[in-house]
Amino acid sequence: MHRFFGYGSLVNRRTHLYPGGRRTTVRGWRRAWRHTAFHHAPFLTAVPDPESEIDGLSAEVPGGDWKALDARETGYLRQALPEGPSIYHIPDGLHPEPEAELPILLSYLDVVVQGYLTEFGEAGVARFFETTDGWEAPIRNDRATPVYPRAQTLTERETALVDDWLSRVRPVELPHG
Repeated sequence: MHRFFGYGSLVNRRTHLYPGGRRTTVRGWRRAWRHTAFHHAPFLTAVPDPESEIDGLSAEVPGGDWKALDARETGYLRQALPEGPSIYHIPDGLHPEPEAELPILLSYLDVVVQGYLTEFGEAGVARFFETTDGWEAPIRNDRATPVYPRAQTLTERETALVDDWLSRVRPVELPHG
């Protein structure tokens, strides 16, 4: 059976229709914010780290037809994991250094955190923030007019949770606009 392991927006089942989703933890990886030539904002990637593990969602790729998922994950390489599913990541050296500090889209982060809250509860949200590097990147508050194409509507509780965690990992005020 063909499966992927999602650790960012793919954890949020509202952003895809892949069946057979199940909560999974993968050892030997952590998350980091990375820039690619394919996006105008940093996106999450998985980076090897023998001391870490990350939670995520494993789901089926019906008929092994990876075409649509590969297109969604443009800029990432797909790699099979020993545990069975494939993981998309941007290996060192295969991503450009940004010409300027590009901001993380808050609409993207909201989707990711909403997925972790739904799948793993508040403890899972804490693990997400604690096992992700690169929080020094600027944040673009695009909630009013989301730039991220799979943006979701958050509840007040979900929004407060994202904002609270951002204040913990980066002691700066959220920019407006």
